[in-house]
Amino acid sequence: MLQSTIESPPAVVVSDLHVDRGASLLARMESVPTSRWHIRARIVMGSATFFDAFDALSLAYVLPVLIGLWHFKPSDIGLLIATGYIGQLVGALFFGWLAERIGRVKSEFLTILLMSVMSLACALTGSFGGLMICRFIQGIGVGGGNPVAAVYINELSVSHNRGRFFLLYELIFPIGLLAAAQAGTLLVPNVGWQSMFLVGGIPGLLIVGFIWFLPESPRWLIGKGRYDEAEKIIESIEASTDKRVEPKARPKPVVIVPLRKPGIRELFSSFYRKRTFVVWALWGTAYFVANGLNNWMPSLYKTVYHLPLGESLRLASMSNVLSVIFVLISALLVDRVGRRLWVMSAFGVSGVLLAALYLNGAHSAYTVMMLGSTAYAVVGTVTIMLFLYTPEIYPTRMRAIGTALATSWFRVASAASPAIVGVVLGADGVAMVFLMFAVVCVLGIVAAAGMIETSQKSLEEIAP
Repeated sequence: MLQSTIESPPAVVVSDLHVDRGASLLARMESVPTSRWHIRARIVMGSATFFDAFDALSLAYVLPVLIGLWHFKPSDIGLLIATGYIGQLVGALFFGWLAERIGRVKSEFLTILLMSVMSLACALTGSFGGLMICRFIQGIGVGGGNPVAAVYINELSVSHNRGRFFLLYELIFPIGLLAAAQAGTLLVPNVGWQSMFLVGGIPGLLIVGFIWFLPESPRWLIGKGRYDEAEKIIESIEASTDKRVEPKARPKPVVIVPLRKPGIRELFSSFYRKRTFVVWALWGTAYFVANGLNNWMPSLYKTVYHLPLGESLRLASMSNVLSVIFVLISALLVDRVGRRLWVMSAFGVSGVLLAALYLNGAHSAYTVMMLGSTAYAVVGTVTIMLFLYTPEIYPTRMRAIGTALATSWFRVASAASPAIVGVVLGADGVAMVFLMFAVVCVLGIVAAAGMIETSQKSLEEIAP
């Protein structure tokens, strides 16, 4: 049952026919445990998410070479990183809007196609300006891909193990970051910086065909009144296993038809306003810290601590090794611990580690590697969990646009953070950079205190 402190949802008109058939289809979906059907969809969509992550981080491992080759200043580095995230902001908003209209699968197909083509274009550019333009356009695809994929996987999940099922899927994102880090360490010094963009682009062009043939989200189809199409997909889900989940004592899922066409305005209704502002703050704070650290680590080791290129890239890759480990732990525990407690604890641990780096003066590259990489990995579990939590708190009729708009704050934060790091680093030194990140973690704890708990509840129960 919804928490008593939450106000009633906006006024709606409910059709008995919609309620009966829609509720019946949703109940049938919820009764089927995770099966080979779900896992197949998770693998295909996960392949797209892998290269989404790879392309997002590829620039960080190219920059240490381009700094010397194209004579970058710290402000140039921040601007180039920020440009990609501005493109991601545009992509998140556009493809979130598109996914509500043409469906999750078709939108994801377009994001992966754009992202892969522009990765190849990045490899062919030969100037700062050209690379900046290519990264902006590529960012549009990257920005749209992950939130649409997150919504799709959430809508296929069932309530009793949604956290574990989703985070095991989302684990592919830090694995993609890890692959980018390892590829950068091996390829960039030996083959050249262009190889990173080629590796990120060519496989993506192969994956788009598999994405196209994925079944559409039954929840989205039900919300559009396309019951026959939804039922065919649900029948294939039911046929994939003989097992069924025993229904718990909870309200029967219903299909709610809004009085007016849903859109951005409903995100700020009395029912959803607090959720919207809380999740925006969480996206902004978590990604300000995570992407500020992850994008700058290779360049910090090279420019501040004057390590050789190969060693700089190896130390930086440790952040992503630890991230995979911590995300796996969170996937196994999240349904038991709960979203709210995990997020508050992760911000707290990361803030303490970053404050310790400031107090230590961040004199040693290896101290930065141990404390900074661990802080990144811990707060990285928050960035992944937000892709689980955000689609949970909105209804199907506006889940994609709500998630996309929320992720736009991580694009803003991710664009601002590298640029601000460049300014702070030049003016006050590296220790102040870590103090800044510690303060932002405190703000994240405050925001997380306003979360609602969503574990073990159906999506329709959480957000009618």
